[in-house]
Amino acid sequence: MYVRDLAPVLHRYAKFPVVALLGPRQSGKTTLVKHEFPDHVFLSLDDDVLRTFAIEDPEGFLLTHENAHGIILDEFQYAPSLTTYIKMEVDKKRRPGYFILTGSQNFLMNKAITESLAGRVGILNLFSLSINELHAHNLLSDSLEATMFYGGYPRIFTDELPPADFYMSYILSYVQRDIGSLVNPKNMSTFRRFVQLCAGRIGQLCNVSALAVEAGVSVPTAREWLSLLEASYILFFAEPHFKNFNKRLVKTPKLYFFDVGLACSLLRIDNAEVLSNSHFQGALFESFIMADFYKQFCNQGFRPEVYFWRDNSGAHEIDCILDMNGTSYPIEIKSGKTVTSEFFRGIDYWNNLAQAHPDNSYIVYAGEQKQLRKQATVLGWKDIKDLVGVLKGAQLPLKI
Repeated sequence: MYVRDLAPVLHRYAKFPVVALLGPRQSGKTTLVKHEFPDHVFLSLDDDVLRTFAIEDPEGFLLTHENAHGIILDEFQYAPSLTTYIKMEVDKKRRPGYFILTGSQNFLMNKAITESLAGRVGILNLFSLSINELHAHNLLSDSLEATMFYGGYPRIFTDELPPADFYMSYILSYVQRDIGSLVNPKNMSTFRRFVQLCAGRIGQLCNVSALAVEAGVSVPTAREWLSLLEASYILFFAEPHFKNFNKRLVKTPKLYFFDVGLACSLLRIDNAEVLSNSHFQGALFESFIMADFYKQFCNQGFRPEVYFWRDNSGAHEIDCILDMNGTSYPIEIKSGKTVTSEFFRGIDYWNNLAQAHPDNSYIVYAGEQKQLRKQATVLGWKDIKDLVGVLKGAQLPLKI
């Protein structure tokens, strides 16, 4: 088992009577909660007998498994109606950290949790391994392409599975188990193609109409499917960063995948060498870095504040802006392995426009050398592993 950065935050949230740990399938949620709460009774609602009991007699189900320590309800999305009875138990007994819920389908859990357990539940997200977690367990390859191709799902490393085999199985399982009941069976092949088309749009503005046309579905269907993919933690959207610079700014979000190993599989990139020569390499690197910033926020219990900035003409753009402590940190993400003056063009423009100090600006690139330039601090891709934590806690800009 890999020690996860979220573990101390999980215990902090156990002051709530209910803790919900949500995230993509096979991200390590079950392993984490069983390790951190070893005295809790573990119940998987993936089990047909337990699930039937929980749905048909929720009060009896909770009474049967009553104990002094607590209950872990794994795959809670299969019996969301339990929340009403959990609420009654919580209001009667108020036991901190008694109920631990895990789930991989946010669209089935969110309404049940927010309506029934408001004020009683602490909600956290666990994703595949971050750069910091890979580094901590000596799983981080010296090769950027290999790191991206492998992705971060723990089972790839624990079971020494070839990434191509793992992700093919993962996609089939995801479509059949998580989406099968929500998408018309006649549309399943179209949905799989839709997911592949999304992978091909990583790092781009999400033009739903164009995506719908290419997939051969209506715009409402495309929006619904994007919502399913977002709610099941396959992809996420970076919203545009707005400030009044007297400029017309783009208002469409950009699309990214939480795990670029999965995206590589969808794009039929079969190995690290193919990735290094792929025209998707730059977009995948950008998604890799953006997703890691997102994970860093979540692993510390913070709401992700990950944005991008682009003017309406598209002539000027900042790949990433992190908002923390009242400060905006512009970050350019460059897939080149040699620092050039061109890397700083967007940062220079944004700092001048925003009247921002260059000490708060960063370039993240595919190389390894750290540099303190007058326009920005340059960081290699491995050096971002704890950047969010440093900036969150820092009174001064990061020094190298």
